[in-house]
Amino acid sequence: MSFFKNIFGENKSEDKQSENVEAKFFTLNKIEQFDEIDAISHTKPVVLFKHSTRCIISRTVLKQFDNDFQFPEEKIDWYLLDLLNHRDLSNEIASRYNVVHQSPQIVVIKNGKAVFNESHDRISVDDLKQFT
Repeated sequence: MSFFKNIFGENKSEDKQSENVEAKFFTLNKIEQFDEIDAISHTKPVVLFKHSTRCIISRTVLKQFDNDFQFPEEKIDWYLLDLLNHRDLSNEIASRYNVVHQSPQIVVIKNGKAVFNESHDRISVDDLKQFT
């Protein structure tokens, strides 16, 4: 997970096994991915996590979310959006799913519609259990 190492720095106390762990999320970086997300959301929920790389609150919430997210891929998908580099995609989320922009923010998509969203310190992996 070199993305997280770039954001949070390397944790020297981690064992080498953790280097072989696959990322739990997909990177959201193209507008075309929204059609894919909508299609997937008809078979399982999709979480969109909007993250600001310049915000300490966003970094903290993302790190906690990543540590706590233990859902198998067949139950739920997670897409991570770097909104500073992809503000257009953040605007598309607001428009397409009719949610007010926040950062950090999670939006749960089911059947092509936003069914849940939360922001800042109210973001909790526990809230996702109701969708699996």
